[in-house]
Amino acid sequence: MAAESAQYEELVRQFSAFGAVKREMNRLMPSDCPGGSAAVLTVLGRHGDMRMSRLAELLSVDMSVTSRHVTHLAERGWIERSPDPADKRSRILRLTPAGQTRLDELFRRTTQLLAERLGDWPDEEVDDLTRLMARLRESFGDPRPVPRQASPSLEQTTRTPAST
Repeated sequence: MAAESAQYEELVRQFSAFGAVKREMNRLMPSDCPGGSAAVLTVLGRHGDMRMSRLAELLSVDMSVTSRHVTHLAERGWIERSPDPADKRSRILRLTPAGQTRLDELFRRTTQLLAERLGDWPDEEVDDLTRLMARLRESFGDPRPVPRQASPSLEQTTRTPAST
């Protein structure tokens, strides 16, 4: 049991240190699109049009936080809010073409950073990391699928030029 405890203690230390990775990824975001706004764009890009309540659920944040991000994105023309035909009191959120362009740019920046930092990793280790991170999310009860981006411009992105 002591060895098991030491493993989990090391895992806790790694999680704490992982904040540096997230901070670096957030630093590459444009100033007009902070992390929360980027998350909204990402969810809409992956899952399509939806109500704000569904967006808040998928982001695992309060409706007031979601509303702030939605307002920020709508003011920039990256998403639009239209009446829900099934319930006129609700709004359906959808990416605009400008929002898709911004999302593509964010994806390109993030992919480039990961390619730079993990470029010397064997493909199998990157695959293992991806699989284990998905499994960890599932262990914490996060059943949300993370489908691959459907945009052709994003599918053409590779990890590193050396891997092609």
